[in-house]
Amino acid sequence: MIEEILSLVQKHEQWRGKECLNLIASENLMSTSVRELLSSELGHRYTARDRFYMGTKFIDEIEQYGEKIAREVFKAESADLRPLSGHIADLIFLASFSKPNDTLMCVSPENGGYPGMWKNGLAGLLSLKTVPFPFSKLDMNIEVKEAKEIITRVKPKIVIFGASMITFPHPVNELVKVAWENGGCVGFDGSHVMGLIACEEFQEPLREGASAIFGSTHKTFFGPQGGIILADKHHGEVMKEKIYPVFVDNAHWNRIASLTLALAEMKKFGKAYAEHVISNSKTLAKALNDYGFPIVGKHLGFTKSHQVVLDYGSLYRNNFNKQSRGISEKLQRANIIVDCKIRIGTCEVTRRGMKENEMLKIAELIKRTIIDKEQPGNIKKEIAKLCTEFQKVEYCFES
Repeated sequence: MIEEILSLVQKHEQWRGKECLNLIASENLMSTSVRELLSSELGHRYTARDRFYMGTKFIDEIEQYGEKIAREVFKAESADLRPLSGHIADLIFLASFSKPNDTLMCVSPENGGYPGMWKNGLAGLLSLKTVPFPFSKLDMNIEVKEAKEIITRVKPKIVIFGASMITFPHPVNELVKVAWENGGCVGFDGSHVMGLIACEEFQEPLREGASAIFGSTHKTFFGPQGGIILADKHHGEVMKEKIYPVFVDNAHWNRIASLTLALAEMKKFGKAYAEHVISNSKTLAKALNDYGFPIVGKHLGFTKSHQVVLDYGSLYRNNFNKQSRGISEKLQRANIIVDCKIRIGTCEVTRRGMKENEMLKIAELIKRTIIDKEQPGNIKKEIAKLCTEFQKVEYCFES
């Protein structure tokens, strides 16, 4: 039994870690030091806010140090590292500032919003009414004038910016005042762009008027899988009082230690990393467009985030269609890994040290796989060679 389990893990690590080109927009790569902390002695331990457990003095110091770095990195008055996932961070914000039958306004799943926030997700769980932001499919962004009119008419209690499919900054600054004037609490789900926000390379929701940023820590942010909340003092204190014991009991302190080190890496190396993530996205998008792929946002420069989005007809639906799935499966046979919406992410390849020349090579390999219909075996060999040259994790202390 043990041999089978270990063998499966080893096979996965060999294939995904060394032989595949990972272009999943919602994944990233931890440094060796950050990854090692996940298997530390902290993984056995509990704490509790009422000090029920003894032996936590170093755990408490780790949490305080992690929150301090998080406040510095995000220029926030409050930070909390306890949410076990981005989804739980979303839940904490929604449940802290709404009550049943309140109205939530956010980007709908049909327009690239997070399905977990919508009717069949947290909004349904909390009995919230949902109103979608008016959305331009051409610009892949919220329509400001129409949004102002709807906010004034509907008066949503909660207004959340951010989305799962996000190529351009959302208009927080343009809409926050009208949300406030109509009684709205404004948040930003930064799950996908957390690393870019941390480095001031995408947008700064807290400076633009949002009361909180919340989301996951393993997409453009290169930490362990989990969640984080950054907020102003008032909203941060409200959420901190509720997190334990309502939403999180044991906060997984090995993860928090790991996240703390990732925050330190982001503070030290994040600026250069985020700049390269975005420049890689732009280079890859242009090259794919030149090959004839249907890249969204050409008139706006394709993207200002880590995502390059291809439109094969399933872009603005809850689910992917047969064509987009077929393309993702063809790419997988060549060891090029994307999702079935065909969001191509540059987070992980950037962390491995790839830059413009590699983006041009990746575009060529995708073109040869999909347009030229070259045998996947030929592509696999070139992918393996490319990956072998970029096994070292960059933008971290051990580099």
